[in-house]
Order: sequence, then structure tokens, then C-alpha cells
Amino acid sequence: MSRIRAGEIRETLVTRRVSTVLSVDTKGRSFTEVTGALSQFLATIGAGDGEVSLFCRHTSASLTIQENASPEVQLDLLTALDRLAPEHAGWVHDLEGPDDMPAHVKSVLTGIHLAIPVMGGRMALGTWQGIYLIEHRARAHRRDLVVAFVGDGG
Repeated sequence: MSRIRAGEIRETLVTRRVSTVLSVDTKGRSFTEVTGALSQFLATIGAGDGEVSLFCRHTSASLTIQENASPEVQLDLLTALDRLAPEHAGWVHDLEGPDDMPAHVKSVLTGIHLAIPVMGGRMALGTWQGIYLIEHRARAHRRDLVVAFVGDGG
């Protein structure tokens, strides 16, 4: 039988909200890790405890938290997404080319918003977790990510 243990309960007064926009130049269909940029943002603003959210302002790119130790994971995930939403599957919407509608489907599957707890100014990520922007289009794009921290100072 599984056992569940509760950790220390921490209360944070929400005393501030700080936001910015990260512009990410992608190289076409790929994963771009943004963990470092988010960590730098938190350090720059002197974040304490709270939550950092990330919102992708596009419908053909998305966000995920995934393993950052092995690049093969990203390659396999791109392959899996291509299998789930192949380019030549008879899509009706193809205004921007054959990768247009599959990119929208992949974005729906993976999501465009993340919320990560922040404890002591650091994201409470697991050992092998990284935060990624996933570019679903074949060609390079500039993608904007809205970042917002809500919490207290460090």
C-alpha cells in the first residue's frame, strides 16, 4: 500500500507580482530549454516563496516540463508528437503549409501554460526536470513567453 506523508506547511504573504516577456528564437521543430532564463529572472527580482507562471503567446508552439538529462528524450517526444499529428493526415486548415494544423494539434496536446512553485527563490523542480518551449513548426520563429512571479521577496 502506498503511504503519503505531508511536508512542512509554509505560508507566504503575496506581497508582489513581477512580470516580463522572454523572446525566444527557435530553430524550427525542437525543444528549447528556458529553465536558466526563468532562474535568472527569479534571481534578478529577488524572489522568495511563491509561484512563477509561464504563458506561451502562440498557437503553434507550447510549453512542457520534461527530463533535461538525456537529449534522446526530446528526440523521442518530437517523434511521438509527429506520430500523433502527422503533416499529411488530410487536415482542412493548411493556410501556412502542411505543418500548420499539426502544430496546432501538438500545442493542444502539450499546453501553453505552466505554473511552478518557488521556494526560497528557486523553482521547486525535480532533479532531472527542465522547462522547455516546444517549437512545432518546421521553420524558425521568434516566440514570446509571458513570465509572472507572485509571492514575496527573498
